[in-house]
Amino acid sequence: MKKVSILIPAYNEQESLNLLYDTLITVIEPLNTYEWEILFINDGSKDNSLEIIKDLYEKDKRICYVDLSRNYGKEIAMMAGFDYVTGDCMVIMDADLQDPPSLIPIMLKYWEAGYDDVYAKRRTRDGESFFKKFTSKMFYKTLQKFTRVQIQKDTGDFRLIDRRGIDALRSIRETQRYTKGLFSWIGFSKKEILFDRNPRIAGSSKWNYFTLTGLAIEGVTSFTVAPLRLASYTGIIISMVYSMFDRMVVGGTLPVKETLTLESIDPLKS
Repeated sequence: MKKVSILIPAYNEQESLNLLYDTLITVIEPLNTYEWEILFINDGSKDNSLEIIKDLYEKDKRICYVDLSRNYGKEIAMMAGFDYVTGDCMVIMDADLQDPPSLIPIMLKYWEAGYDDVYAKRRTRDGESFFKKFTSKMFYKTLQKFTRVQIQKDTGDFRLIDRRGIDALRSIRETQRYTKGLFSWIGFSKKEILFDRNPRIAGSSKWNYFTLTGLAIEGVTSFTVAPLRLASYTGIIISMVYSMFDRMVVGGTLPVKETLTLESIDPLKS
């Protein structure tokens, strides 16, 4: 029997965890030809998320969890999950039910057909402002322009990854991560499925424009050497301009008309 792991990073998601569990169970119960593991990564939650996860564990031994010592961010939380999932494949999804569990059977169908990475591409994004959608579009356009890796547009972390892909992701130990790009970078056979992303069922988003900007910077610096090249070229140009300016204005080494020594100075004449 093949084992499927569901990886769920969670940070302050007490309002949605029970509903998420109930929704997941209605999806996976009919799929009784698989063994299931639901792994929560508690990313230093300050609310009752950990207590709710522990209660779910007592009720259902398919539940397991990793409790991080503080809030490290979603990228590191997912990295911890890659180390602990034990399934033949892994489904990554958010805890707020914006990623519909109803797509899991479709992902499994394509996985059984031989695909290693079945990713869900957002067809629509309800609940997001025009500005956020516009900046996201411009980010992917800019990133793709400067990198040779084919980045998946309008695609988040919601996907199924085969064990080969999990092991490849585990081998990348850098702490400043842009996992959405790593999914593209590791390669393997991929299959796209479209879905309409719903608003959060409860709570508020943990992402703001400051954290999203930081993630965008991580993406650019991780998957393109363009910033490094720009800094190098800028340094070379500044050095050349300074050298030319020094020769033109200062004229190199100033000529010395007379060299004074202590012996040549007559104190009576001063």
